[in-house]
Amino acid sequence: MTSDPDRDRPTPLEPDRAERERWLTAANTFVHELLDGLAHAPAMGPSRDATHLALARLEPAIHEQARTIDGALDWLAEARTLGLQPAVPGYLAYVPGGGLFATSIASLISLAMNRFTGLANASPALAMLEHCVIAFLARELGLPASAAGYLPSGGSLANFTAVVTARVNRLGEDGDYSKAIVYTSSEAHRSVMKAARLAGIPPKNVREIAVDAALRIDVGALATTIEADRAGGRRPFLVVANGGTTNVGAIDPLGPIADVCRDNNLWCHVDAAYGGAFALVSEGRTKLAGIERADSITLDPHKGLFLPYGTGCFLVRDGSALHAAHAETASYLQDLASESSTRSSAEYGPELSRNDRGILLWLPLWLHGAAAFRAALEEKLALARTLREGLRALAVEVPLEPELSIVTFRLPRNGDPLAQWNARNLALLAAINERRRVHLSSTLLPTAVGPVVTLRACVLSFRTHAEHIDHALADIEACIPPA
Repeated sequence: MTSDPDRDRPTPLEPDRAERERWLTAANTFVHELLDGLAHAPAMGPSRDATHLALARLEPAIHEQARTIDGALDWLAEARTLGLQPAVPGYLAYVPGGGLFATSIASLISLAMNRFTGLANASPALAMLEHCVIAFLARELGLPASAAGYLPSGGSLANFTAVVTARVNRLGEDGDYSKAIVYTSSEAHRSVMKAARLAGIPPKNVREIAVDAALRIDVGALATTIEADRAGGRRPFLVVANGGTTNVGAIDPLGPIADVCRDNNLWCHVDAAYGGAFALVSEGRTKLAGIERADSITLDPHKGLFLPYGTGCFLVRDGSALHAAHAETASYLQDLASESSTRSSAEYGPELSRNDRGILLWLPLWLHGAAAFRAALEEKLALARTLREGLRALAVEVPLEPELSIVTFRLPRNGDPLAQWNARNLALLAAINERRRVHLSSTLLPTAVGPVVTLRACVLSFRTHAEHIDHALADIEACIPPA
């Protein structure tokens, strides 16, 4: 046979092995240099003015002709220094997304395999892998063998899936949700209101129940509001409780809320996107007592399991309820109809086409073992206690006892008007962050004189250790203005 000289030539979109090796070698060097530099990197990028100048220079233009991998990595090397740096151990703002290196390997393998995992028969082993991970998490949170789940991109999509599942299960599919009522607290994540709206529930039908001094939902007020809505001819169907709020880490009284839901035949959902992973350790399980009674749970592995952003989890006590809300058929999919007990993720969530998220959880658990994750979670709880005790030794207020790993503090009022008190706290935050060893955030917490700017530190990166808490305390002390 005559050889075709063009037959083995790579197409423009299919590089040969030598080119792939060049790309991987360059990317490998980039990643190692990035990771090796994290220990001493600032938790926040340059000033706003410097960032604007950099952005003006960093226009990521698209060209007609191919460019080198080195040029792309040069661009990324500068781009990654801008803005928040959540992979840095001193990053204590918001809720960090850890970014375990093992998941980077999993992502590379997953994207290279490029397998369709929406239907089990298309990738049966990968579908089995995903549901193995889901079953592990369901067991850790105390759900029964009937539980099922879905791996969305994060808590927002998980909470949306929860509202839809509860709506179908409790209200049916008549399409009239004008009187359907959702209950949550004033401390709920912003995604809860958005999820209800996307699910067809009018925003005015979402009841924000008052919270107590510890910012936990008032169960008595919840029960009274449900009763009043029923008496008014409305259709209560869902309560969204918090298993560790994003704001301060508050855990609602999950057992009593489950009682209210049982007595009123309401779906009980626990948004534990931040706090749910702490159920893997005994202290966290104790604090989250009652979560095992929930009808559904949101959990974000890209928070408490230290994985990169884009890795969420939604769990349901009764898998048949999740299936009933999401299973659809189409003639063009009939060849992939399930013939085994392995569940198709498309029948348990809103997505059909999706990346293989199961491997993103499975490979880190395989390479490190579950015990390593438990030890890291125990460390974060201990570090939060260390931070709390250190703050109490300084001239600041610690208004709330931290339930998990979020610690709040502020300067004493000292008789100042509210506006001046807030200004002093904002100035303290700016001074701490300008030192660039740690990065904190702020929130507004209620007081007798009004909402007060309060600083918050969330200890949740697997790279954050005792030395970084020492840095935080030293910087806070150095920045407290003289009395």
